[in-house]
Amino acid sequence: MQHKNILVFPCGSEVGLEINKSLKDISFITLFGGSSVSDHGLWEYENYIPNIPYITDNEFIDKLNAILDKYNIDYILPALDAVVLKLSEVRDSLHAEVLTSSKEAVDICRSKKKTYEKLKGLDFLPIVYKSPNDVHQYPVLMKPAVGQGAQGVKKVFDREELEFELAHREEEQVVCEFLPGTEYTVDCFTDRNGRLLFASHRSRRRIKNGISVNSFLEPKDERIQKIAEEINERMKFRGVWFFQVKKNAGGEYRLMECATRVAGTMCVERARGVNLPLLTVFDFMGYDVTIDPQFDYVETDRALSNDYDLNFKYDELYIDYDDTIIVHDRVNESVIALLYRCQNRSIPVYLVTKHDGDILKSLQERKIMPELFTGLIHLDRNQAKKDFIHPSAHALYLDDSFAERREIGKEFGIKTMGVDMVEVLLNGVKM
Repeated sequence: MQHKNILVFPCGSEVGLEINKSLKDISFITLFGGSSVSDHGLWEYENYIPNIPYITDNEFIDKLNAILDKYNIDYILPALDAVVLKLSEVRDSLHAEVLTSSKEAVDICRSKKKTYEKLKGLDFLPIVYKSPNDVHQYPVLMKPAVGQGAQGVKKVFDREELEFELAHREEEQVVCEFLPGTEYTVDCFTDRNGRLLFASHRSRRRIKNGISVNSFLEPKDERIQKIAEEINERMKFRGVWFFQVKKNAGGEYRLMECATRVAGTMCVERARGVNLPLLTVFDFMGYDVTIDPQFDYVETDRALSNDYDLNFKYDELYIDYDDTIIVHDRVNESVIALLYRCQNRSIPVYLVTKHDGDILKSLQERKIMPELFTGLIHLDRNQAKKDFIHPSAHALYLDDSFAERREIGKEFGIKTMGVDMVEVLLNGVKM
């Protein structure tokens, strides 16, 4: 796999922190976090770049290119809507590729007004009022045409209040029907050929400062799938994107907004084995991807950390060595924590590896106790792992290779996880 250096900017946002969790343990990626202001990214990113110029800086492109050259950055993953738009506009002038949708799609999604105009005629759009004269029922919802995180959104109860708000707000506003029902975020992935490969919706059960802090994976809904397909047909998306819908008084879905970036609570999808930032990287590298969710039940509740409930228990662990226990030529501390958790709970752990050289010697050099493993299965490169393991019905297989995971999962019908999901195992999976 060709190595890639990736800059996440700005890295201290909720989105930037989720991208870090998604990509930091991927063997062929060296992740850099950058910010224009001091933020939490300093504490989370091993490679942190401070003082990246503001996107409004007249010399932004030149200064950013100097940073890209200094750190040999291959890709930029923008983590804020305004940054997504700016980078999409200047992408041809940058010394690294921007991992986002087309400039046209980004520009449209940045404005709710443009979004509604682009999707005009589709039956899931909310009623939008051009002026107070058009409003036939209150309350209504007023929100900035360009905004994020529920900033500036207000429920308006009568004409007098609406006229006052319109007169005293400088930025362009959108006035639409009030939607009293449940709000959902739909996480999506579109490949470089314009094919919608994934659409999954989750409820936003508790929201704080516009961020979903409790989110629940909802059962598949054909109506949601249809809406995603219709939006995808009209937009030039690529990679990860999402949209939000809310039910009206009649229980019908109505579109709120679309965004061409990672969502902060996409950890719900990662918890079930769908790493949308990583899939985006693969797509821009020219690889065709297969999406294979492992779980149908996930709930996450967010405070200072992510907690998960997969309604899943395992009684055996099979684990790979290279690029799983050892990542970036260093011991993966999270995996070691997992091994000791299994040790503490008397769960047998089997090391299954095609490691070049003496695996016992390598373990010794890394100060990893062979006694942590119930068994050690050392294979040649041309041998298939599935031919040498005998998992129980509730075993778990952990490996960085999607191909190996898919083969093992299909062969034995057991759950499989990538190294990016170790956090999920440590923060909530019952044992």
